[in-house]
Amino acid sequence: MSTTRNSSLFDRLSVRSLRLNFWLQSLFILLLALVLFGPIVNLLIWTVTETWYFPHSLPTQWGFKYWHQVFNPYSDVSSSLLTSLLIAVLTVLVCLLVSVPAGYALSKQSMPFRVFWMLLFLIPQAFPNLTVYMNIARLFYDFGLNGTLLGVILVHSVHGLMFSIWISVAAFSSTDPMLERASRNLGAGPFYTFFHIVLPQAAPGLVASCIFVFLESLDEFTGTFFVGAPNISTLPLLLYTASMEGNYQIASITALILLVPSILFMVIIHKFMRPEMLSKLGK
Repeated sequence: MSTTRNSSLFDRLSVRSLRLNFWLQSLFILLLALVLFGPIVNLLIWTVTETWYFPHSLPTQWGFKYWHQVFNPYSDVSSSLLTSLLIAVLTVLVCLLVSVPAGYALSKQSMPFRVFWMLLFLIPQAFPNLTVYMNIARLFYDFGLNGTLLGVILVHSVHGLMFSIWISVAAFSSTDPMLERASRNLGAGPFYTFFHIVLPQAAPGLVASCIFVFLESLDEFTGTFFVGAPNISTLPLLLYTASMEGNYQIASITALILLVPSILFMVIIHKFMRPEMLSKLGK
């Protein structure tokens, strides 16, 4: 009888413990969701808000008035978006021209001073961006690059080369060296082997590096502000100006425009970034 009672008591305690764990886990997931998605929900609310003031917890007037302002043909948002896309695409091309040959060379373990060259591309990330861009702006002023599209592209390229080089090295390191060796043994030249054997294998990693550079350039604010302003206007600069003026609707819609390509490209990156390539990062 005593054993039966103890068993029943143990079962009850187990059920209560399971219920308590369930509610604790549910509470943790809810708090995590609020931390992750709370700012995004607030952003979405501001995009359809026309009037919202204290002490109201929700907008008093909803509508798409500011959407019409943003997508007006005469709006600054359209020109800033085109400028941002143009700068991002040209930045990707500049980074590709450097990172493809550099990534292929640095993927070889026999490369002299290989670690030094790879660490060299991390140096811009070792200092605060504000200090780096202030000095770059001072140098660019002497060469007449301040306030020009070329100056902004060069600044974005310097910042994006870190992602481009390191991912390219990992992409080329994950290729099969036996295929390259077999191609050379069969009489193919180095250029034919590179473009027909090596490059197709590294293409998914290179696509991922392009996406990282594109998103980094699209969201870059500090470098554009110091080097490009006031002649070059991009979406991050427009977002900053709108938020400083208290126009949270325009700022939220602009932020949403920047958020959409980031989400779409992250899905693509998840497809192209293979585990075997990620394991080569830093090697």
